[in-house]
Amino acid sequence: MIRIIGMNIISPLGFSVEDNFEKIRKGETGIQFFPIGTFGLPESFYASIINNDHLSASFNRYHLWKEKEEPTKIEMASILSAISAIENASIDPSDEKTIFIFSTTKGNISSLRQENDQHVFLWNTAEVIAKTFHNNNTPIVISNACISGACAQIAAHRALSSGRYNTAIVIGVDMLSDFIISGFSCLKALSQTYCRPFDENRSGLNLGEAAATIIYKQTNENKGIELVTGAIRNDANHISGPSRTGEGSYNALQYVTRSIHKDDIAFINTHGTATLYNDEMESIAITRANLGNIPINSLKGYFGHTLGAAGILESILSCYAMRHHTILATKGFEHLGVTQPIHVSNRIYSTNKKYCIKLLSGFGGCNAALLFKDWGD
Repeated sequence: MIRIIGMNIISPLGFSVEDNFEKIRKGETGIQFFPIGTFGLPESFYASIINNDHLSASFNRYHLWKEKEEPTKIEMASILSAISAIENASIDPSDEKTIFIFSTTKGNISSLRQENDQHVFLWNTAEVIAKTFHNNNTPIVISNACISGACAQIAAHRALSSGRYNTAIVIGVDMLSDFIISGFSCLKALSQTYCRPFDENRSGLNLGEAAATIIYKQTNENKGIELVTGAIRNDANHISGPSRTGEGSYNALQYVTRSIHKDDIAFINTHGTATLYNDEMESIAITRANLGNIPINSLKGYFGHTLGAAGILESILSCYAMRHHTILATKGFEHLGVTQPIHVSNRIYSTNKKYCIKLLSGFGGCNAALLFKDWGD
């Protein structure tokens, strides 16, 4: 089986999984109001942004950086997250049977301003991170819109199942910039206040920064949390608009639940961006898949939409919650605002069920689902 052996989260809520989980349990959010002039933008916005000074101070304690140029925020956060996850897993990251997999949607896109700046290339960023840990394998780079984090975990599952590698270190990261915020603003997708997933008063998403690392190992031991399977389904509905029938998401859900009893699923952690169309689409896909009676939640009210990090960050927290027999609340949700009668969790519940699903959707009609199982200790 493909089992999780290490994980970490770097976000405005904390620099460990435990810190992030406990703050979510308390209902805290990393989302803040940022005034006009932030990133040089002419308008204010709400977002979740990591403190640069705190990140730099934490990163510099390790004295790992050997490059001539100063590290970017993405490189610092990715390496810091990987360090903690590797320590947690007690593995040698330089082992020839270990592969690094890097998930991001934008990478160091701000480097486009600088002529011939190698940081702008995703392969370069991934190689810098892998070489920091003296790993000589060519890292795998996954950039497939907002499902990148799920795609990266599916790539890890395939790489380990093939026997080519024994361990996969999967890192998801994105940081904000004027380009990213203004782009979503032009799409009229940003909320002018805190986002409200699935709520009748939702008006758009908040963006967020995070780096998250999850480490998988091929093992014969039936213990811990297993990534059972995953599915990627593209319905090619529109360059930015989700399918009105939830086609891709529905097909992904059908695939990952095909061999289990649906009553054994503790919860579905949705994409839940709080945009009008995404939340409606997910509600349709979930009910079409006969999963409408299962509790669902969204973590976007705590972190915002962290883009290429979302699939990994939210998978980690979902698995951690399941291990602690917990269904987390959907911050910002009060009254159902989608057409389908889904069961949105707006408070913390207990559960003893052993499966959970992570659901993601993205631009270009891409959709993904992951199925996890907690085998216990």
